[in-house]
Amino acid sequence: MVGGASWNSTALYYEHINKGVAARLGGLHSARMVIESLDCEDDYAAFHRKGDWAGGELVIIDACKRLVAAGAEGLILTSNTMHKHYDAVAAAVSLPVLHIGEAAAEKLASDNRRNVALLGTRVTMTEPHVRQSFETRGIQLAAIEEGWITEVDRIIYEELAAGRVVRESQRKLKTLITELGKKRVEAIVLGCTELVLAVDPRANIMPVYDTTAIHARKAVEWILGADEAARAAA
Repeated sequence: MVGGASWNSTALYYEHINKGVAARLGGLHSARMVIESLDCEDDYAAFHRKGDWAGGELVIIDACKRLVAAGAEGLILTSNTMHKHYDAVAAAVSLPVLHIGEAAAEKLASDNRRNVALLGTRVTMTEPHVRQSFETRGIQLAAIEEGWITEVDRIIYEELAAGRVVRESQRKLKTLITELGKKRVEAIVLGCTELVLAVDPRANIMPVYDTTAIHARKAVEWILGADEAARAAA
């Protein structure tokens, strides 16, 4: 698991995955994981500020290679924005890499959602690395006004990534979701792994899909499936 972008969402992943494995297997079972936790400030955000996506990509690929060397058999990137580098990561390592957008889009398609809003960083809301997973399944993504894109991006980078949940920002996000509901959006996708810190999926006027939880569930399925395959081979 490549984490640290930010550590807050990485902690959520760790909790979700271990609870998922424990619920399925019982007893004292937990997940076998190796974690490469980046320094969000130096290893991740600094590259974004400079627009040096190639430099950031090398950091992520190096982290994945260290995980492979440590014995990992599959990888997850614990950030929607980090999936901008998914193709490069998948090409650099000979392991399965579970895609957050694919996991989320698969869930929405199974629930027959056809018109949704994707909230996240500016990169995730405007570039194809997550959007295309929904669009290829015929799921329409509602247009988000530029002012809202800027504000949601700010909330993520200035507050949530640092573990700060600001009441005023929670109110703003609730206002945005209400506005989107008036445009007949069927569901909200929290396309940033920290957004769930500020948006309660259970307390909104429409269904809210948390990509952190969905991606973690996919990881649990993969972990347990790999374990079962190993036991069968033995």
